[in-house]
Amino acid sequence: MGTSGHDHIGVRAYGASPGSHAHDHFQILIGLEGVLELEVAGHGQRIGPGIGCVVRPGDRHDFESSLGARCLVLDSHDEGWARAPGTPSSATVALASYLAEACERALPRAQTLGPALLLESWLPAASAVIPATRPRRAIDWIALSTWARARWSTAPLAVADLAAQTHLSPAQFAARCRQELGQSTQQWLRNLQLDHAQALRRQGSSVAEAARLSGYRSPSALTAALRRRGR
Repeated sequence: MGTSGHDHIGVRAYGASPGSHAHDHFQILIGLEGVLELEVAGHGQRIGPGIGCVVRPGDRHDFESSLGARCLVLDSHDEGWARAPGTPSSATVALASYLAEACERALPRAQTLGPALLLESWLPAASAVIPATRPRRAIDWIALSTWARARWSTAPLAVADLAAQTHLSPAQFAARCRQELGQSTQQWLRNLQLDHAQALRRQGSSVAEAARLSGYRSPSALTAALRRRGR
């Protein structure tokens, strides 16, 4: 975006005496009080409170206000205003109100930051730079399984614990489990426990020991799960 150190923002009062001129820069007006009758390149417009207008370089504009009007006015050389729509958003109007107060109080940052902030808020969202999408953090399912097996014997393990280990929310973890493994988190956890229990039984562990080391509440709960899998 081309900018200039000569941009100026401030509050201007308009009266019944008509005026007419053109500039070699953009002029942006946002109504604060009263109504300014404005004609830009032959097209009439009424600038009331919260109404905005972007006058392009070289466009002759005539103006007057029979009852008086006040506007926030920005004279800018920033070419970004060529992409600005004619109507400001409610956020821009709120910003303009603050900048008007800051200008009248002679706050120094109103001049240094105000022009850029006003343009940034006025431009449509599509004009903003969209940050690159972050790559998704990969889930090491084997490492996660190993981590889970090491903790079953000391405390119950919930899906929230697994999600925290992968630095994801439970909902995000559930979605990734469904996408990458084709099953729910509860199914994955139950299958992991049962696989572990079966491996311990093959190694000679008793049902009670296998149940304790694989996170089952009781030997009978493990026995029931083994029967269901064997059907």
